[in-house]
Amino acid sequence: MKQLFAALTLTLFSQLGLANEQASSAPLFAATLSDVDDKPVALSRYKGKPLVVNFWARWCGPCKVEIPELIKFRNAHKGKIEVLGIGIEDRAEPVKDFAKAYEMDYPVFVAKDQGIPLMKALGNTRGGLPYTLFIDRQGKVIATKMGLIKAADLDALALAPALLAK
Repeated sequence: MKQLFAALTLTLFSQLGLANEQASSAPLFAATLSDVDDKPVALSRYKGKPLVVNFWARWCGPCKVEIPELIKFRNAHKGKIEVLGIGIEDRAEPVKDFAKAYEMDYPVFVAKDQGIPLMKALGNTRGGLPYTLFIDRQGKVIATKMGLIKAADLDALALAPALLAK
């Protein structure tokens, strides 16, 4: 049974991009973004927590598709792993409306002019969306995913000892 579990986890991980040694979450924790009420929030407040950080935009079809999976994942791992949504958007009001319409119950931020540079600093050199990072308690980026994130991707990372290690 352990061998089957290990093989399944390895298969799921192969769909994700394992972060290279150079990947750093420092730019994320150095950023201050606006929340949906257009109030500044220092992302350093999330340091020390396992994170799933998802970059998205209202016009991005795959971004809309993955939101329900992120909501389910957060609810299943409440208090253990936090999900953060970073909208590549200029204004808070449309993001607030979008987050309400999609019932995004996790922290959502508006990147404004910091969005593309922040994604690139976090390893998304192409600037494509959606883009998701998995960050452990120590702030190490353990995996990234360009494109649609699926429940299997999220579940594989939730089982990863590196994500939850203290």
